[in-house]
Amino acid sequence: MTFNKADLQKEHYEKIYEDYDKSYYDAPSMAFRQKFVYDIMFQDLDLNNKNVADLASGSGFNSLAVMERYPKARLTGFDISSKACRGYRQNTGCDAYEIDLTKSIDISQTFDIAMIFGGIHHCVYDLDSTFRNIASILKPGGVLLMWEPNKECFLDKIRSFWYQADKYFEADTEDSLVHQELLNLASNYYSSMDVHYMGGPAYFLILNSLVFRIPIAIKPIIAPPLFLAEQVYNKLPHKIWFPYFIARWSKK
Repeated sequence: MTFNKADLQKEHYEKIYEDYDKSYYDAPSMAFRQKFVYDIMFQDLDLNNKNVADLASGSGFNSLAVMERYPKARLTGFDISSKACRGYRQNTGCDAYEIDLTKSIDISQTFDIAMIFGGIHHCVYDLDSTFRNIASILKPGGVLLMWEPNKECFLDKIRSFWYQADKYFEADTEDSLVHQELLNLASNYYSSMDVHYMGGPAYFLILNSLVFRIPIAIKPIIAPPLFLAEQVYNKLPHKIWFPYFIARWSKK
């Protein structure tokens, strides 16, 4: 039998699916995404009347946020999990396709925008194919938006240990990423528009409450002061302080 790392990732995600949705898409977590992810990722972009691919889409909460911002955007979900695709269709009313991003994407539609929230770092076993496959569904001049963990953060050794120790990670198939290395790898397909490094106390204790076992019930109480601290922390001057980056690339 052929060993398939995508199967490991799919099995792992479907195992934590319900816990993940509860902790990463509750109201405080969505407020974090609005302020510290979407506001940066979608700055100066208009997704209205655009075909938007939500890659590693999960149950569609990021697509719902896009629909709220851009009511005329046309969303399609893509995920490795059939369970997530069912949730996506139910939550958004849009189409969803079960795919492995490291394999060719068999769909005739092309997209103006492809967005992926923490999905590239689940494809580290074949990043070259991943970026090539994403390029295959993007129109020339289309935009790839990504939000991924930053390997250059000073805390990365702790993150690496945690990936090995915690049941909520699949250490064999996921890792943090170096933006410039990704851009070098994918330079035949993309050019960089910009990259932002961010992430402080609210990123860890609100968005990643599942990892730190923060009870969901107390998140609305601790979120306001943590969001203020996040704004201050994000002003630090070097990428080594930040656990994630938001990158925006244009297809050549």
